[in-house]
Amino acid sequence: MRFRNTLAFVLALPVLLDCSATSGGEAQAAPSSAPSKAVVAKHEVARSGPRVVLAPTGQDPVTVRVEVVQKTEDRQRGLMYRKHLDADAGMLFLFERPQPLTFWMHDTLLPLDMIFIAADKTVLGVVENATPLTDDARSVPGLSQYVLEVNAGFARRHSLSAGTVVRFVDVAQDSVR
Repeated sequence: MRFRNTLAFVLALPVLLDCSATSGGEAQAAPSSAPSKAVVAKHEVARSGPRVVLAPTGQDPVTVRVEVVQKTEDRQRGLMYRKHLDADAGMLFLFERPQPLTFWMHDTLLPLDMIFIAADKTVLGVVENATPLTDDARSVPGLSQYVLEVNAGFARRHSLSAGTVVRFVDVAQDSVR
């Protein structure tokens, strides 16, 4: 947390120092086109922590802030019981090796899109708008090594489909268990 606060200060410092001297030698506030502290802070948050960047063909890349889960018990719990997920947030499930993966929505309150990702970090397939509170098996054909869960509608809104290139940023892959 200390690092995050320091980083926010460093990012906000140019805004705070962007002053020009008046004829009286006093500092004058930067023009209104300068980003506010809130904008700088939001920008800082979007650039820190683990993220997944998805680059659909012909579209701008989209970044998702992710919680990374790789332990078996954490993967089993996933997003269960959550009542809210930010529009730019998700959960990234990491597995040791590519395999047929199946997910469910047991005790998951939010409708989700499940983005199945192959070992080569391309989207293998997408399960859209998975109905909450069901035990229906959800999967895509083929071998996945990662699954990204985001709010329902995200994949369609950002034109995500099989073949979309995926990049992980600041995602530590410890020994997956």
